[in-house]
Order: sequence, then C-alpha cells, then structure tokens
Amino acid sequence: MATANKNLSEYDKNTIPNAKNFRFGIVVSEWNDSITEGLFQGAHQTLLDNGAQENNILRYNVPGSFELIYGCKKMQQHNVDAVIAIGSVIQGETKHFDFVCEGVTQGIKDLNILHNVPVIFCVLTDNTMQQAIDRSGGKHGNKGTEAAIAAIKMAVLEKQSHS
Repeated sequence: MATANKNLSEYDKNTIPNAKNFRFGIVVSEWNDSITEGLFQGAHQTLLDNGAQENNILRYNVPGSFELIYGCKKMQQHNVDAVIAIGSVIQGETKHFDFVCEGVTQGIKDLNILHNVPVIFCVLTDNTMQQAIDRSGGKHGNKGTEAAIAAIKMAVLEKQSHS
C-alpha cells in the first residue's frame, strides 16, 4: 500500500514557496462530506500556513465527485492560480465506482491539458470508509495537505513559465 508507514501531512515548510501572492480555488464534493470536509480543512489550513491570504481562497461546493469537473472548469475562470478538486469515492457493490473514478480522473486531466490553470487531483478512491478516514485526517495524515502543497508548487510553475 502506497501510504503504509507514511503520513501525508508531513512536509518541510522551508521547501515550500510562499503562497502570499497566489489565489486558490477549492472545489469540494458534498458526497461523503465527512471525508471531503476533512480534506478541505487540511488543504485550507496548509494554504494559510504557507502564506495564502484567506480572501484569496475561493470555495465551490458540488453535489458529487463527478460534478468536480464542471466545478473546477468554472473555478478556473475566476482568476485563480490553481484549483484543488476534493472528492471521495468509496467502492460499493456495483461498477459505478469504476465509472465515476475514471470519469473524474479523465475530466480533471482534460482540464489540465486544455487550460493554463492547474487542477490538483485530491479525490480519494478507496475500497472502504476506513481507508478514506485514514487519509482525510486519520493515521495516514491528510491528502488535502498534500494537494495544497502541490497547488502551491504548480502555481509557481505556471507563473515561472510566463516569466
């Protein structure tokens, strides 16, 4: 397992660029909200801890993970430097899990190819609720923290590519 013996929230703040001059969008799925709210809190706090200003962090809620694609597309239009897509899909008894995960993954990939605002994939695709809990503030830390660090780094990359 990729996260065994690894806490996703551990990072060296000295290696992260200051986020003071960047605007971030966070799009949060309301489905499995006990998980997605934990991911949001991790991402939001990490952005603030690394210099982002509260008024430069925008949030949209969407009904489910599949709707993250449209929400992120709309968020890209709000003069943000990076977008974080937060969702949680947990394996059930049908193939619905596979279709949602594949669609969301491809949709976010397409947004990254088609537009100049990076979209960070923070969608948990777990087999069980416990796995999701462990990755949204539990024993493996918070994937939202990791996504926020990626968003900061990608915002810097985008800015540097125009210098």
